[in-house]
Amino acid sequence: MTQGVILAGGKGTRLAKALGADIPKPMAPVCGIPLLERLIILLRDQGVTDILLLVHYRADVIRSHFGCGSRLGVQIRYVEESVPRGTGGALRDALKLLDPMFLVLYGDTLVDLDFAAMLDFHVSRNADLSLFSHPNDHPADSDLVESGPDGRVVGIHPYPHPEGAEYHNLVNAALYVINKDLLLKGSLPDSPFDFAKHAIPEWISCGRRIFAFRGDGYIKDMGTPERLARVEADLKSGMVARKSGRIPRRAVFIDRDGTINQEKGHLARAEDFELLPGAAAAIRALNKRGILALVITNQPVIARGESTFEEMDRIHRRMETLLAREGAFVDGVFICPHHPDKGFAGEIAELKIPCGCRKPATGLVDQACGLFSIDLKCSWFIGDTTLDIECARRAGIPSILVQTGTAGKDGKFPATPDLIVSGLPDAISEVIARTPFQELTTQPEVA
Repeated sequence: MTQGVILAGGKGTRLAKALGADIPKPMAPVCGIPLLERLIILLRDQGVTDILLLVHYRADVIRSHFGCGSRLGVQIRYVEESVPRGTGGALRDALKLLDPMFLVLYGDTLVDLDFAAMLDFHVSRNADLSLFSHPNDHPADSDLVESGPDGRVVGIHPYPHPEGAEYHNLVNAALYVINKDLLLKGSLPDSPFDFAKHAIPEWISCGRRIFAFRGDGYIKDMGTPERLARVEADLKSGMVARKSGRIPRRAVFIDRDGTINQEKGHLARAEDFELLPGAAAAIRALNKRGILALVITNQPVIARGESTFEEMDRIHRRMETLLAREGAFVDGVFICPHHPDKGFAGEIAELKIPCGCRKPATGLVDQACGLFSIDLKCSWFIGDTTLDIECARRAGIPSILVQTGTAGKDGKFPATPDLIVSGLPDAISEVIARTPFQELTTQPEVA
């Protein structure tokens, strides 16, 4: 494995006041165990035993609790700031002790994911820095990542965002794999600076190889009493373990046109995208239970030349923005841009091919399973066409036909759905009704 670096210098005034204790934020107990201890144990259990703690406020409390780390089976070293220099400054102060490649965790976030998968991703892309990214239910007050099809980050949109802006709901979760060389060559200021808001945008502008890693993983800030309560609820309900990827997850594969949004023929412009009534609330119900919401959609308008990849990206940014306004998100969008039949004016020749990803083929389901750990037999497929139902049958997934959009009247396949319901809200209600009790525990809302 590699080295683990934890930024543990925070004061956490609000949290300390609520707890009635003068302790650094990373030492706040989460279900009776200091958060920092949970992070160290997670690293240790995945083979990361060389740990560097970057400390400042009440560093004595942290040193006294952990010492050299032998009690937990790790080696801990400390870098103590006399004056806070921001997250970026703290890392630069630690340069002499950093390995050529290292993990960075923030000491005020509860994390559970497969670090080896993220390290493999980083190495395979020859990245300078890889950041863990995921959707959440409050992107309006989050730093959002803009990345290309290969995952390379081309921009960071810090909050507050411009009014009316439509971005992908892809949040920088503040968990990184970094090459030390990046810190040596980067143009970083001597003054205090924030790693995410200042350093990463600077590196992107300089052409450094920054990538967004997506997949299974739980990460949530617990820096306020309300967020600490939610994190503890997630631990107790099993949400943390389910999202970690160690246990195959339930997923709902959802067709797009006619199922999530109004059927408008061959939708080719973002301006024409309109959510169906109740779609956001239904998807939010999946989010609250840790069930993956995955969009699986054929988009032959690209092959026919009626739309472009760029416009399709705008459509999905609009979809994610409209969902986010109602506190909902999709965990992934998987599209097939191909079409097998030729003869359309303006068609894109290289996309007019038979393929393995166009429904009812299962290629898009396979792509989703490559990104997330999914238990297909315990998952569901929801759509409005026989293409969707046949795709589900081929993939071995139970299916639900909705009576919106085409309502199964396309007649292309004789496949029979397991259930027929009026629309997405009823479909997801059926999914939840068939989900074991332990996966139904909901979490308190957080402002």
